[in-house]
Amino acid sequence: PPRSTLFPYTTLFRSKTLTSGEIAKYCDVNLRTVIRWIDSGRLKGFKLPGGGNNRVTEEDFVDFLKKNSLPLPAKYAPQQPSVLIVDDELQMAKSISRVVTRAGYKSMIATDPFKAGSLLSSYKPSLMTLDLSMPGADGFEVIEFARKEFADSGLKILVISALDEEKRQKAVDLGADAALGKPFSNKDLLNAIETLLRD
Repeated sequence: PPRSTLFPYTTLFRSKTLTSGEIAKYCDVNLRTVIRWIDSGRLKGFKLPGGGNNRVTEEDFVDFLKKNSLPLPAKYAPQQPSVLIVDDELQMAKSISRVVTRAGYKSMIATDPFKAGSLLSSYKPSLMTLDLSMPGADGFEVIEFARKEFADSGLKILVISALDEEKRQKAVDLGADAALGKPFSNKDLLNAIETLLRD
């Protein structure tokens, strides 16, 4: 049988699909324009059995927008990486926050390990900067907790600490991805963050 008769069934079970009307709204164009895109093959779509209504998978819609340099609706735009800053010294945390925010990342601050655990659960950041010396629970415990509870999240952990190199290496051995000594330059901080988020 022709591919078009099989494609709808396999696709509908694997992907979310959009109607021509939904695409018209996203792109702020006439419905007929979307149908022309599909009929001409510019936008990959398929017809539902029986009614003949067009459907387009979200993946194919996003590919179409990118190929034609059209803006991505917020729902489909890449999510801005977020950084959780964990440091009991608020001034230091704010200083790191300013640097990462200026570089285009979202940031949030936790001044104790318990708040850090809560923010890890609710916001699921891309990266966590972590001071090792904090009251209540030290940074080593936070690393162990994060690696156990968020093993599949892809979370990167950057330790930022004034402790000696041996302690920073211990943090890496426990599961941190990298360690930066205090004091540090803004350039060193951004280089470390960007390197980890690229991996």
